[in-house]
Amino acid sequence: MDYPTYPAYRESGIEWLGKIPDHWQIKRLKYVFQLLTEKTEQKDNPVGLENIEGWSGRFIETDSEFQGEGVAFKQGDILFGKLRPYLAKVHLTKFHGEAVGDFHVLRPMGDILGVFGIYQYLNKDFIATVDSSTYGAKMPRVSWEYMANMLLAFPSVNEQQTIAQFLDHKTQQIDQLIAKKQTLIDKLNEQRIALITHAVTKGLNRAVTLKDSGVEWLEEVPEHWDIRRLKFAINIQNGRDYKNVEASEGYPVLGSGGVFRFATDYLYDGESVLFGRKGTIDKPLYINEKFWTVDTMFYSVILKGTDGKFLYFVAKVMQFDWLATQTALPSITQSDLGNYLIAFPPYEEQREIVEYLDKETARIDRMVELNQQTIDKLKEYRTALITAAVTGKIDVRKWRQTETKGV
Repeated sequence: MDYPTYPAYRESGIEWLGKIPDHWQIKRLKYVFQLLTEKTEQKDNPVGLENIEGWSGRFIETDSEFQGEGVAFKQGDILFGKLRPYLAKVHLTKFHGEAVGDFHVLRPMGDILGVFGIYQYLNKDFIATVDSSTYGAKMPRVSWEYMANMLLAFPSVNEQQTIAQFLDHKTQQIDQLIAKKQTLIDKLNEQRIALITHAVTKGLNRAVTLKDSGVEWLEEVPEHWDIRRLKFAINIQNGRDYKNVEASEGYPVLGSGGVFRFATDYLYDGESVLFGRKGTIDKPLYINEKFWTVDTMFYSVILKGTDGKFLYFVAKVMQFDWLATQTALPSITQSDLGNYLIAFPPYEEQREIVEYLDKETARIDRMVELNQQTIDKLKEYRTALITAAVTGKIDVRKWRQTETKGV
């Protein structure tokens, strides 16, 4: 970071804070932030943890309906997510409302500005220290008693304001770059889906004669292709509970998110496409080795004349919402999945489509990966910049006069 440092520093006596500018003060959190605890049944503007984006402090609109009482807050108060504090769900409120759920609701006192305080709480070293104190293995929380006695460093009100303005400006610039990269990733993912959809419904030969498939999602397909039910391309099988075969190493156990456990035995050996049966139903997987899959998944035995990888690409663009049962937890029956209609080319053409899609999707995936790496680096820079500014590792007091452009 090409920013100047302060002319003089002193030891803070706090391991995670290190040296601080000589003129800054050390104060316990409880003397500068009041904990609000008064409950209210009012639900004019309820805020839950899902409304706060981690590490950015950004408010996210949701359709959630919150139950139970909340703690009333005013504009300018700070909401600190005490459940799993490593998520850094911290928000400086812009309106009056009610904090529902696992929040410490904090009100700045005296000469402490909320616009500075929010960045102190987004300091990665502060978050790491708080997270190290949590209690409860499954639902780790940080206690107010611990947070209240933490020591923080504070400059004057004017300096707090300058640091906050600097960070507001710089984080906005970074967030705009992140948003542009995310938009590009979204477009690449849309391009990937469009590419696969065209290949598995129209083929690769743009001069081929098409026919009406009679299937809504397929529309027209190559004249020489068949329309086939999925059960005549693959044999759909039920996964099984893995608890009796679970091990620290061995054969992979797959769920809707991929490999998450290992097993002493395997359910199937070979090429297979896996479908979610309950819960996450729109994330098919491809595997070609010995594996075990959970009882909320289907696996498939690939039938003669079917290329497993081609079926996987078909599955990536299937209309799973048409198959889902109308229940709170999305589910698919084996019968409905097996009767799903797909466009089915000759085997050799399946292989050509797979070769083409493997190459083209790998190219798109690489572009997505590079853009995601840039986003990750920007987020790391954002966090590092906040930490440096609120702990006095950089001096931004003259920033408004000397720097207005660039990240």
